[in-house]
Amino acid sequence: MFENLSDRLQNIAHKIKGYGKITEDNISDMMREIRLSLLEADVNYKVVKEFTNKVKEKALGEEVSKSLNPGDLFVKIVRDELQELLGGDSAPLVIDKNPTVTILVGLQGSGKTTTIGKLANFLRKKHSKKPLLVACDIYRPAAIDQLKQIGKELNIEVYSEDGMNPVKIAENALVYAKNNNFDYVLVDTAGRLHIDSELMNELKEICDTVNPHEVILVIDAMMGQDAINVITGFNEAINLTGVILTKLDGDTRGGVALSVRYLTNIPIKFVGVSEKMDGITEFHPDRMANRIIGMGDVISLVEKVQDEIDEKEAMKTAKKMAKGTFDLEDFLNQLKQIKKLGPLENLLKMIPGAKKMGIDSAKIDPKQMAHVEAIILSMTPEERHNPDIIKASRKQRIAKGCGLTVTDVNRLLNQFEEMKKLMKMMKNGNFKLPF
Repeated sequence: MFENLSDRLQNIAHKIKGYGKITEDNISDMMREIRLSLLEADVNYKVVKEFTNKVKEKALGEEVSKSLNPGDLFVKIVRDELQELLGGDSAPLVIDKNPTVTILVGLQGSGKTTTIGKLANFLRKKHSKKPLLVACDIYRPAAIDQLKQIGKELNIEVYSEDGMNPVKIAENALVYAKNNNFDYVLVDTAGRLHIDSELMNELKEICDTVNPHEVILVIDAMMGQDAINVITGFNEAINLTGVILTKLDGDTRGGVALSVRYLTNIPIKFVGVSEKMDGITEFHPDRMANRIIGMGDVISLVEKVQDEIDEKEAMKTAKKMAKGTFDLEDFLNQLKQIKKLGPLENLLKMIPGAKKMGIDSAKIDPKQMAHVEAIILSMTPEERHNPDIIKASRKQRIAKGCGLTVTDVNRLLNQFEEMKKLMKMMKNGNFKLPF
């Protein structure tokens, strides 16, 4: 997400840092480049105009002219204004009511049903909630079956009724949730156009009946600026409390995210970052601004690791590394832990200075990790614990067992041996960074 805009802004920031001072002439050139980069990212032209005016005004201010590092201060101004554009402060989901009721609404095909499953999974994992999914989409064929399948996959209960209208289903579901100790109710509604008065009136009835704490619009980020009209239309009818942008990972421009809050005053609560059931993250304007300007997102990276990596297992592995007893069985367990974090390319982009180090565009072939895993799984427990016993005949058997070559097996064993040497050097204090 934001790849094109991020590249352009980071290049502009690099240029401006080379200036000894900020003047009307050189700032005009920079603002022209910023304006173009935002427009190419599909940011609304009103937003672009307001943003560039604010940045220029602050960049030509007395504080910048007297600064010893005007270029750095200019980058900070751009970063701070990006944060304001994205919403300023985070808008966390309401979670402290019992039960909390959230209704998801949107156009047909926006990804509501999948998103409601992701949101339920997030609430259970992050906030230890007991969610109930409510099937109120009675119009789309197989919509209820789809939600039930998601519920089954996540082991989360789905409430549904046959032959009832959505308003009554939502009302009965709330009673059921209270009687069965569910503390979060997520209502899935049918997709509809914001100009469809009959279906919008139905949504109003549902809201009036269950008094939701959150009414969230799920919208496809790939829609571009048309999304603003949809958000405005829904908000005028049912008073939205937030937006979830789906498929933001597939939109390299990201202009909608930069326009939503300014044009509609509706906060972005979450963004969809993959099709998997854990592919949803809270939206933090400050962290996103840092990523766009090339400052990374260490906090999100740490949170991701904390959520997915088993702390006890990690400590156990660290002790083995320190003692020099780390073996291929431990290495296999580490690979499984790393796979939980998702595509490694996405994690590398969160590291500050990733672009300067040339790792922001690194491509890591998941097949290579799969090959390593297959080789180790083809070994006996004894071979994993003591790789030194793996000679020619064993290598041939392992290669045959995993469908790879002896060369592949040798490569893994050599790499593992080099890793063990590095660990030993670090333990003895002989390891020095090459810079």
